[in-house]
Amino acid sequence: MTWSYLPHTQEDRRTMLNAIGVERVEELFSDIPAQLLFNHPLQLPAAMSELDLVKSLQKLAGVNVNLQDYTCFLGAGAYDHYIPSVIDHVIRRSEFYTAYTQYQPEISQGYLQALWEYQSMICQLTGMEVSNASMYDGGTALAEAAMMACSVTGRSEVLVVNTVHPHYRSVLTTYGMDRGYTITEFGYEDGTGSQKEITSLINKQIAAVIIQSPNFFGCIEDIKKLADLAHAQGALLIVAVDPISLGILEAPGVLGADIVVGEGQSMGLATAFGGPYLGFFATTEKLMRKMPGRIVGQTVDHDGNRGFVLTLQAREQHIRREKATSNICSNEALCALTAAVYLSAVGKEGLHRVAELSLQKAHYAYRELTKLEGVTAVFGASYFKEFVIRCPKSIAEINKELLQEKIISGLDLGLYYPELKNCMLLCITENRTQEEISRLVEKLGAMV
Repeated sequence: MTWSYLPHTQEDRRTMLNAIGVERVEELFSDIPAQLLFNHPLQLPAAMSELDLVKSLQKLAGVNVNLQDYTCFLGAGAYDHYIPSVIDHVIRRSEFYTAYTQYQPEISQGYLQALWEYQSMICQLTGMEVSNASMYDGGTALAEAAMMACSVTGRSEVLVVNTVHPHYRSVLTTYGMDRGYTITEFGYEDGTGSQKEITSLINKQIAAVIIQSPNFFGCIEDIKKLADLAHAQGALLIVAVDPISLGILEAPGVLGADIVVGEGQSMGLATAFGGPYLGFFATTEKLMRKMPGRIVGQTVDHDGNRGFVLTLQAREQHIRREKATSNICSNEALCALTAAVYLSAVGKEGLHRVAELSLQKAHYAYRELTKLEGVTAVFGASYFKEFVIRCPKSIAEINKELLQEKIISGLDLGLYYPELKNCMLLCITENRTQEEISRLVEKLGAMV
């Protein structure tokens, strides 16, 4: 069985060429010098029928490891949380799925309202007053927050603890490089930012202090103390968070954060080989006019009916590059809609339950794993759903062996922190069962 993927017949093509007054398609490219034309066949395999192509792609996809057939204990920024089925039913509606930019409110009220609801829920989660909709991902949201802090304070130095995700810090460095900003990292003690180091580094030239809580090791930072240290020097505190953790932990805005950012993938988005993801960004009313990205506002129309518009700035990107607060210029509305549907579907109690289950299961797994001979705890700080253990053999070897058992194990921290050689970062979400955790303990125990 064969079907053409091109809808036009030879007769269709002749009719179109006649209409524009040429005999052959090649005549349309007559202005291109002959030496630049590609005059031999492409080195491609033979064409397939649709039936054969589908079978071929299915076979190719079967080579990949996936979270349906494998048990995942890997986190480090992308998390295997349960995705309610209602999400796909909503976001695949054509009026959402095919829409791009909601610049025309008269034809975009449904989408604008959905994004306004998303912003409202992000504000409730983070304890902040204003949210945008939205950023590329967690890393760019954090970097944009740092640039915004420098713009607000008129300062050009930023402090960032190295318990912030290494990829986020890499993006931050790239953003700061072209703008001439100084990015200074400080270290950690027992899994959280070193109070001694930040106290020695903080001064009146610092625009912002950046932390992540729970941090890259899964440990919970003292947001209140760090906020007080930053504010005493006129600096802002930027906090990157896991939104699921806010189902059980105090909102950063309540503890003194000035800007709260994070990766929204865990709110209904599949891990999907790394994207597309969603950066959320929230701040105070005082700082909102410097906030990057699009912002949806609620208003009333000529007749007094409630309506929604993009507000405060004409576009999500600021056009004059050299004076711009931000140059973000893409739309993550479908991902923001996904997060809004997720939060609406699980509700306050559901989010609390997801966070509670992740917390309890992580602590159970930690206790069981550290009972194994040769497996030891690394940090004593409080943690949420991720934790670090030290193993008596190479993490790369362990991960390779566990993969043969259809277990996707933890991250080899030695790749990012040389002092943590043979240390593994494991993640336990509500998706993991006691049976799966016990199997991990059993298989790891047999190896070590």
